[in-house]
Amino acid sequence: MTFDRLAARARALPPIVADLLVVAVVGVFTTADAAVNEPGYRQADALTWALLVVSLAALACRRRWPVPVVCVTGAACAGWALHGHIGELLNLPVIVALYTVAVLGDRRRTLWTGVIAATVSGAVALKVGRDVVNPQGLPVLEMVWPLVPLLLGEVVRTRRELLAEYAARAARAEEDREREAARRVRQERARVAREIHDILAHTVSAMTVQAGVALDALDTAPEVSRQAMTQVRASGKEAVRELRATLSVLRAAESTAPAPRLDQLDELVAGVEAGGVRVSLRRDTGDAALPAVVEATAYRIVQEALTNVVKHSAARHAAVSVTRDATRLTVEVVDDGPPVRPPAASPAASSAAPPDDRGFGLIGMRERAVAVGGGVRYGPVPGGGFRVRAELPTEGAPS
Repeated sequence: MTFDRLAARARALPPIVADLLVVAVVGVFTTADAAVNEPGYRQADALTWALLVVSLAALACRRRWPVPVVCVTGAACAGWALHGHIGELLNLPVIVALYTVAVLGDRRRTLWTGVIAATVSGAVALKVGRDVVNPQGLPVLEMVWPLVPLLLGEVVRTRRELLAEYAARAARAEEDREREAARRVRQERARVAREIHDILAHTVSAMTVQAGVALDALDTAPEVSRQAMTQVRASGKEAVRELRATLSVLRAAESTAPAPRLDQLDELVAGVEAGGVRVSLRRDTGDAALPAVVEATAYRIVQEALTNVVKHSAARHAAVSVTRDATRLTVEVVDDGPPVRPPAASPAASSAAPPDDRGFGLIGMRERAVAVGGGVRYGPVPGGGFRVRAELPTEGAPS
């Protein structure tokens, strides 16, 4: 931990301060070695100190010009050896310079630097071995030592690159998680919005029609008015119950309210008929159970289609058909309203909404069907009326 703290503090220093500290430390050890040579060999003189000053001055610029600094410090080290000054720490400046070349460069530059440095060091060792009795070392060993700082710098640089890559991957993973969370939030908001729209649009429209019937029959047919108001109250209670169950999703992790099922279509049809629109229901789904999400989607599509009949079509009769075959559930709602001209910009009935539709009902139908892997087609019927047809897969539907 102490070493890690020291390393962190050293990395926090400004580059110029760190470089000057390195020069100071290297200068202390190199000066001590240059000041005293082995007995019988040339002692420190003006050339020795000049090479030392040039080597340390070049080392201060190692970050900006690492390769030229290697050349200068390497030439100074070779000059000491050829001048007859034998020492173990005189090559410390060039060691630091070689390390800097590797840690701040790339593998190609490190390779070429190692080849040249090893060749020059071996050649100097051969020359010094013939001129002095006690050479610095064997040529093979002298060719190896420049490779050590290069290898160390390569290891440090590779580790830094790996850490940077890991940090970048972690950042990308965090961004992906945030995007996925935002996408799920948008999907949940859209789902809740569809549920609230289906509940309010259908129920309020039915209640409005029923209230109108009750108002018209208040004086002439009190019993009819009473039945209509009773239906208004029942529809209001049902809407409040469904709305409370839907909004509970915003307060809890998941909702425990049961999803609407196809066996509730009778109640839905009864509510619409109380508003004055006759509805014929044909339901043939077989004995096998359907996926809950498919049943809920089919129910909501029928609910929205009947709501549009009540609000927009001025129809007196609607036919609802829910049939099942081997792989899909087909839902169709057709009314007998007055003819509707398709929009000129879209002659295909599959994507055209009624001209007087200003809500999100048809959009919600399409989103629900697509969510379970199906699709919806809707548009005017030749001769009058409007048709909504949805096909929902019964196998492989998402949960």
